[in-house]
Amino acid sequence: MIEMNRWRVYHLVLVAAALVLGVTTDSNLAAQTREQAEIRTLSLGMVSETHRKQIEDHFGDFVRYVARRLSSGSEIGGRVVTASTPFELAKLLDQRRVDFYMESAYPTYVINFVHGHGKLLLRRWKSGMTDYYSVIFTRRNSGIKRLEDLKGKTIVFEDAGSTSGYLLPKLFLLRRGLKLTEKRGFNPDSAPTDISYVFAYTQETLVERVLTQQATAGAFSNDDFSALDEKTKVDIAVLAQTERLPRHLVSVRSDLAPALASRLETILLAMHEDAEGQKILQRTDNTTKFDMLPGGEANMRRRLLDSFFSPDKR
Repeated sequence: MIEMNRWRVYHLVLVAAALVLGVTTDSNLAAQTREQAEIRTLSLGMVSETHRKQIEDHFGDFVRYVARRLSSGSEIGGRVVTASTPFELAKLLDQRRVDFYMESAYPTYVINFVHGHGKLLLRRWKSGMTDYYSVIFTRRNSGIKRLEDLKGKTIVFEDAGSTSGYLLPKLFLLRRGLKLTEKRGFNPDSAPTDISYVFAYTQETLVERVLTQQATAGAFSNDDFSALDEKTKVDIAVLAQTERLPRHLVSVRSDLAPALASRLETILLAMHEDAEGQKILQRTDNTTKFDMLPGGEANMRRRLLDSFFSPDKR
């Protein structure tokens, strides 16, 4: 009898749980449907510390194009919202003031997987490129042959927010057991066991510091390397190349209604096939198109975690 009562209680708990889950599911579906019906402005988020007005103007046609095609019945406006840091953009996503954003691999990793406020959607072919990687280089006559030879020397990175010009090559060096220490100023020497690093803030200054021996090595993207003139390339020796990462990614806020995210995905995937859309893409950083994430969302998430998550990151 006692055993029978236990099973009855257990059965009642299961029924109650099912009812709660059913109510929650229905509530979520209703909220998503309501959001899709009530959205009045589609907001695109971008990260930049400077030139906010220029960025908003630059991407204005793009977001308005997408918003027009998202409209069904009522007119939907489009706007660009700039944030000074990935952390600020993560907060805007959490506050539902931004609906989707486009960023390179590291800021996407921070926003989506460190702060948890974004979800991967598509890959963007920015400047016609699907992927890119970092190049670590030195002067051809520097005497440096291996990465280990950089101990006690200085490497110059682009800036602290750059995926290919700082974060990717720094983690690449750390994972090979090399210790890096930030140093103020351009001093070509450092502690015998450390690699000192400084920032140049422009690609031109970065290359100049290496070629004029103000730093022993530098790091930037492979497309920056390709853009160098032939004379400069002759003076440079490549020490290493990092793994490849997607050039740019599109993400939506985590709680965006799935139906809305799906519609946004469809519009972006077809944009390069439309005459007006193709022109707008060309004016938007020479974007070729958007396509599906190679290997799917789970595979891309794993690639970003493998590239940027490190217990030794400092």
